[in-house]
Amino acid sequence: MNVKDLIHALAALAFSIVVGGAVYEHAAVIPRWSAGPPASLAMYQGPYGLNPSAFWEMIHPITLVLILITLGLSWKGPRRRYVLTNLIGYVVVMVATFTYFVPELMAITGTPYADTIDPDLQARSATWEFLSL
Repeated sequence: MNVKDLIHALAALAFSIVVGGAVYEHAAVIPRWSAGPPASLAMYQGPYGLNPSAFWEMIHPITLVLILITLGLSWKGPRRRYVLTNLIGYVVVMVATFTYFVPELMAITGTPYADTIDPDLQARSATWEFLSL
């Protein structure tokens, strides 16, 4: 395996980790916190609260850099179109993530815990969950 193939494989692995993390969150985490906020937000509260950003802030830059390196190494080859398409899609998703999904998620999950369910917050959570699919 040459360096170009190795970097391409690492980019694919990093992208697969991103997809796996998203699938896990959609299967195990999001249904729990979106069920009835703010009562369902206890997992984010306190000094030991869940902090998914520790994962996402690490994996996204690694993935982006690996895709960019793969694109550079593949620029004159047949992979260029596929890598470029992947990069464009990834950037579009990242723009949506940083302009809507992250700010809205921080606003929702940052709501102080209460033993009640806020219908407006529950509707925002349902919209966030639906759009994030």
